[in-house]
Order: sequence, then structure tokens, then C-alpha cells
Amino acid sequence: MVYSANLGFLFKDKPLIEAVTAAKKAGFAAIECHFPYDTPAEAFWAALDNAGLPLLGLNTLPGDLSAGDFGLAALINRVAEARAKIDRAIEYARLAGARAVHVMAGRTDGGAAAEDCYLKNLEYAAEQAGGHGLDILIEPLNHRDVEGYHLYTVEHANAIVAALDTANLKIMFDCYHIQIQQGDVLTRFKRHISNVGHIQFAAVPDRGEPDAGELDYSELFPALRRAGYTGYFGAEYKPRGRDTESGLNWMRAPWAAIE
Repeated sequence: MVYSANLGFLFKDKPLIEAVTAAKKAGFAAIECHFPYDTPAEAFWAALDNAGLPLLGLNTLPGDLSAGDFGLAALINRVAEARAKIDRAIEYARLAGARAVHVMAGRTDGGAAAEDCYLKNLEYAAEQAGGHGLDILIEPLNHRDVEGYHLYTVEHANAIVAALDTANLKIMFDCYHIQIQQGDVLTRFKRHISNVGHIQFAAVPDRGEPDAGELDYSELFPALRRAGYTGYFGAEYKPRGRDTESGLNWMRAPWAAIE
């Protein structure tokens, strides 16, 4: 099995430690999450180790969501705060045994000053993470869900990775976001595969389980493998039912049995 459970959306009815056990029982082969910081990193690591599941990544804290924040790295007047959150994420990742940190850009006017700020903060993050063997991920998010998000195309993400030219900066390629914002998911993936560090997925447009909607994952998953992707597929979807377990039939479908 090659699927990773994103505990930011899956098994949300359980505390984080119990969610790890539930993901293992459900058949997931790895864990990723959004903001695990309320759980001590050592306790999270122990649960992961007991379950035999790797932690693929976590996000930097987004700032004040109630005030409209959705990341800080591209915000020119909040550099110190952004770097403090990067430092915290890297330290937590180190203690919890994670492999990567997703640095959230935030909402901006898309101007040159914001871009320069973002690049400098990513350079800082990559340097700090590199000392611990961690990758830094950047993820294009669609403007339907996150209006004004600074990074919203794969091409922009690829240009940033190329410009900074550091081995541990990679793209989080979320099929859901890319289909909504740009479409032509497989072609875009093939063009930029050399800089992709992780793939995530959900149905489009409802962000539910991957067994319905615009994207045919029975065709897309094998095609991504044939294109050269060898990593995990991150299940970052919002269950349609009352709980995660009631919507896991897709994992038992013949098309989902990819390696």
C-alpha cells in the first residue's frame, strides 16, 4: 500500500495519537499532518514508531486564521514571525521524525516585494532544514478555496525551486488544487516531475474521497507511476460521511492497489 493519511482531515474525531493507530488499522502506509503542535512531538514520534508508520511532513503554523491569515512566508511585514514559525516547525519535525516541512506562503497582492520576501524566507527555511536532513515543500493552492494565496500555479512553484537551486526545496503537487486552478494535471506533473517531492489528492470539486468527481484516479494514479513518481500518495480529502472509516471503500477497489 502506498497511501499516506493526512490527519489534518482524516480521523478528525480522534486525538492525534489515536488517529495514528486508526490510520494503521485502516491500511495506510504513512502519516502526514497539518498542525500537530498541541501534541508533544516526542509522544507523536512514539505513536508513529509503535505503529511502524513514517511521518512524511507537517505545515508551518498559518498565523491567525480568524483574521484571514493562511501562512506568513510571503508577508513583507511579518518576516520575524514567519521565521519563528519556520524554526518551530523544523524543531517539531526533527523531534517527531518527520521528513519534510511545508512552508505556507500566505495571502498577498502577488507583487515583487511579496515574491522577494517569500524567496528569502524559503532560502532561510531550506538552510535551517538542511542541517537536520529535512526537505522544505511549497504547495500551489487554488484561489477558489484560498483567495489571494501567493503561490497558486505549478509553474510558479517550479520557477522558485529552480531559482533557489537547493536540493531540499521541492513541490507539493496536490492534484485537487491543480485541477481546480489550472487543469491538465498529468501533463503539468510530467513537465515538473524532477522538482516534485510529494503528491496529494482528493476528489474535485467536493474534496471528498477519490472515487467520484472530475478526476479519474483509477487512471491518474497509474499514469503518475508510469511518469516516474515513486513516492507516497497523500490522502488529503474531507470525508463525506460521518467518519473516515465509513468512506474507505475506495482503498479496497482494484484500481487503488498500486505499488
